[in-house]
Amino acid sequence: MLLNEIDKAAEFLRSQFTKQPKVGIILGTGLGGLVKEIKIEKSIDYKEIPNFPVSTVEGHSGRMIIGEIGNVPVLAMQGRFHYYEGYSMDKVTMPARVMKRAGINTLFVSNASGGLNPNYKVGTIMIINDHINHFGTNPLIGPNADEFGPRFPDMSEVYSKRLIKRAHEIANNEGIQVEEGVYVGTSGPTFETPSEYKMFRILGGDAVGMSTVPEVIIAHHAGMEVFGISIITDSGVPGEIKEVSHEEVQQVAAAAEPKMTKIISELVKSL
Repeated sequence: MLLNEIDKAAEFLRSQFTKQPKVGIILGTGLGGLVKEIKIEKSIDYKEIPNFPVSTVEGHSGRMIIGEIGNVPVLAMQGRFHYYEGYSMDKVTMPARVMKRAGINTLFVSNASGGLNPNYKVGTIMIINDHINHFGTNPLIGPNADEFGPRFPDMSEVYSKRLIKRAHEIANNEGIQVEEGVYVGTSGPTFETPSEYKMFRILGGDAVGMSTVPEVIIAHHAGMEVFGISIITDSGVPGEIKEVSHEEVQQVAAAAEPKMTKIISELVKSL
């Protein structure tokens, strides 16, 4: 990704700010409802942002929201980009670098995912504490972007333990049951076969989805503090696997979204 393309997008967004956002938020499939918690100052279509990709997947609105949650300025993406859409990894992960160049140092990511852990049910909320990259590639392959981070970034704590601890406290205070586990990122667009679900569980995964990992790698490389959360929208546990559609995933995500939204909004306010 050319740095000048990133900088032009970041410069455009900075020109729209009246307050410097402290938190960047990327909302996953069917999870755009957090926007209702934002006191919106501006809503910008992705096509208005220089060099920015455009969402092509149902459930991803394709808007950049500038506003506040509580008194905390935020920049929220209502819709993300996926590798399976045909975008290069540079484009998939561009928003994280744009946010960094726009002065944001904390990134929240959410997604809808399939459950691998037999203790999880459809609708379970999982705080991500680690991930497994099963995309078959890495967004840092190629010349290193020294402006953002080192050639060989340490990955011992990708997801902020500080923010995970605070999220658990919020969930407990609000009476929301949450789990904590490992997210497996795959390219998609196919949902997993029963044998793939089994393999990912053996590898140590608790949930599996088609996003998040590339963006998080790029954000971590750039020194951003990251918090991730998943909603389990279907089960990959042997004996519980059923035919699933994108529409059903959206419906389950929307039903569980208020709880996720509460955790994220209170977590943002606590910053």
